Amino acid sequence: MTPQDTASPAPGAPRKGPGFREFVGLMASLMAMTALSIDVMLPALPMIIDEYGVADVNQQQLVVTLYVLGFGAGQLFYGPLSDRFGRKTVLGFGLMLYAAASFWCMMATSFEGLLAARFLQGVANAAPRVIAVAVVRDTYGGRRMAEVMSFVMIVFIIVPAIAPAIGSGILLLGDWHAIFGFLGLVSVAILAWTTLRLAETRPREMREPLSVRWLAAAFRQTLTTRQTLGYTLAVGSVFGGMMSYINSAQQIYVETYDAGASFPLLFGVVAGALAVSAVINSRLVMRLGMRRMGHSALVGFVAVAVVHLALEALAGPLPIGLFVALMMAQLFCFGFIMPNLNALAMEPMGRIAGTASSFVGAVTTGLAAFLGWIVGQAFDGTALPLCIGFAAYGTLGLIAAFVTERGKLFRAVETGAS
Repeated sequence: MTPQDTASPAPGAPRKGPGFREFVGLMASLMAMTALSIDVMLPALPMIIDEYGVADVNQQQLVVTLYVLGFGAGQLFYGPLSDRFGRKTVLGFGLMLYAAASFWCMMATSFEGLLAARFLQGVANAAPRVIAVAVVRDTYGGRRMAEVMSFVMIVFIIVPAIAPAIGSGILLLGDWHAIFGFLGLVSVAILAWTTLRLAETRPREMREPLSVRWLAAAFRQTLTTRQTLGYTLAVGSVFGGMMSYINSAQQIYVETYDAGASFPLLFGVVAGALAVSAVINSRLVMRLGMRRMGHSALVGFVAVAVVHLALEALAGPLPIGLFVALMMAQLFCFGFIMPNLNALAMEPMGRIAGTASSFVGAVTTGLAAFLGWIVGQAFDGTALPLCIGFAAYGTLGLIAAFVTERGKLFRAVETGAS
């Protein structure tokens, strides 16, 4: 059977299960588990490598990188499985596996064992991300989907803003092992919530047979759909800049600016810019469209990155207030890019939303993890490698969007859907 590019049959809120606000909160919670799993660990990274006797301080970034690599790899599987067996069954499996991996991290006796557990934790946590995007795509389409994703982003962004503070708070009560116990309990709580409240959006009559032939056809469709492939590469490139920041943030604030005590606050302030742009996007996207919003933000992202790079190269290290302000501007643009370009990538994939979500998520995450690792390993005590990464990766994302649209940026399609 060959997948078809059909629109979502459900233009409104789910017919069963949670209302709109609870639906948004539930989807945001599922997607926010990724940010929580990364950002809550940041204050504990120096303690982890100290306990295991790791000499190279840059190796602490592997606690993040291995998780992200597992997260990217896992996304290849959950989409096709959810298209075949339904969203809730696959989601439940992923959440249970995540809890088990979290407790393995908690009890790891070596740094290598911790990294293996973090990889498995990432593989498991790919399920909530893939299923959340697929459920939203099952339920909404076009600009409405982008609007819903913006509301999800508003809630989602609160997590990276406060996660380092949560991690620091846990460290006041215990050691870094307790952070993994906390993550395991969070996954159990979300599992209970989804089991009791989430409606199945992939009924039996819509499920596809899980065969090599069908999977090959589905992945071929995503690879040959210009809009999906182009925006997947654009998102992955820009997300690489974000992963560069996440990998380097703790070292920049602590080593470059000697602001370790203020790290959770500064990280949260910068992340707060994402929430502002997500709110604005949710109010404007239905009127202006995903392309105008996303393309404008891409141009702004590159412009800010180039200015930041020039200042850092000529006068670095910059005062910490200016660095934070420029990072806020960078993430403000990023908050428009992610929901709109992700929605554009998923828009043509109605019939195979789960498989397409797997492809988009795996490619964007894998690409971002690799690009972020390059910048993270280049950390030299300054923010210059990060600035180079933002400028280079933002430019790659803009080029990908430009090629995808055949040079016609900022346009709205005739149907008004995007």
